[in-house]
Amino acid sequence: MQFPLSGRLRSTALLVAVAFSALLAACSQSSKHTQQKVQTVQVLTVKDTAFTQSVSLPGRTTAYLTSPVTPQVTGVIQKRLFTEGGAVRAGQVLYQIDPAPYRATFDADAAELEKAQAALLSAKPIADRDEKLAAIDAISKETLEEAQATLKQDEATIDADKAALESARINLGYTRVSAPVSGTISASAFTPGALVTADQTTPLATIYAYDPMYLDVTESSTQVLALRKQLASGALKTDAQGNAKVRITLEDGTNYAHEGTLQFAGVGVDPATGTITLRVIVPNPEKLLLPGEYLHAVVGQGIDERAILVPQQAVTHDQRGNATALIVDAQNKIEPRTLTLAGTADNNQWVVTGGLSAGERIVVTGSQFVNQGDTVKADELPQSAADDAAPEAASAPSGQASASASASASAN
Repeated sequence: MQFPLSGRLRSTALLVAVAFSALLAACSQSSKHTQQKVQTVQVLTVKDTAFTQSVSLPGRTTAYLTSPVTPQVTGVIQKRLFTEGGAVRAGQVLYQIDPAPYRATFDADAAELEKAQAALLSAKPIADRDEKLAAIDAISKETLEEAQATLKQDEATIDADKAALESARINLGYTRVSAPVSGTISASAFTPGALVTADQTTPLATIYAYDPMYLDVTESSTQVLALRKQLASGALKTDAQGNAKVRITLEDGTNYAHEGTLQFAGVGVDPATGTITLRVIVPNPEKLLLPGEYLHAVVGQGIDERAILVPQQAVTHDQRGNATALIVDAQNKIEPRTLTLAGTADNNQWVVTGGLSAGERIVVTGSQFVNQGDTVKADELPQSAADDAAPEAASAPSGQASASASASASAN
């Protein structure tokens, strides 16, 4: 038996139906809104890559040649004949010391030589005549011996006078102070009018030869042993003389245009540090390098056929300095990962030695919009595009970089 509903009950049922319909509509809109919030990120599938391993050896440059210019005679400087800080060539006259006293000595020694030669002209005929007279017993033996002794004495005097004259000529030449080597000359420590001495320890100036340049680096004895083995096995690229090729990194982090060659100049291990000093010869035709600069010698140590390289843009560092990245797992969910880095490679990439395996997908762009556990849409980024993305990260706005760092920190 059916009972008709009262008006109040009909109204209540109508309100319930309307509320239920509104709830269904709200749930549908919420579901659509949730679907719209799925973030798209660009990922790179990690793969094994052949990579040349290298070691960076810090060191400082020294001039290939350092030649102090010192006076060989005592006297007053009359002229300085070079431009300070300019290039000089070997044999170029740099200073003129007053030559007057040395020219006078030279002239006196020349006169003594002429006097001795004149005496010889007189003694030789006498000795020859006495020898003939002695042969027929016209003079005594003692007279002959005396004439021969006088002749030998005059000959010895000539030799001594020649040596004295040569010494005077050398000293006179030393009044013109010449450059011993070609290179760049420093500021002059003495001005015209200054008295200099032959035994002084302070150089007049110093000449530096900059091309090539030496780069002296230190390395542990164990690493040096490994380098020697790699050179012997042919794992390292060498020149015609068997020296390892070296890339040079400047103080600002840029690569130097010319390759150097590594030479093992060390002859012993420092007992205090356990290191050996190595010497790198670096071409310097543009005179860009100067003595005392801090550089890095990057020496290749062989090829790793299964290296993992990721764009630098994909890696951030947390507050503890740990390298972190975001990974998209098989369910397209965001997973934070702590990485172990072994330095940088070309094309602005990190070399990863831990925390990442081949086949995994690492987030390259879009990490600032996602958090741990989020479901994302992953678009594969070509390797060439990933290489070009790193410079863009360096020029990204500071707010975006901060957001990325915050997202990474919150993921951890």
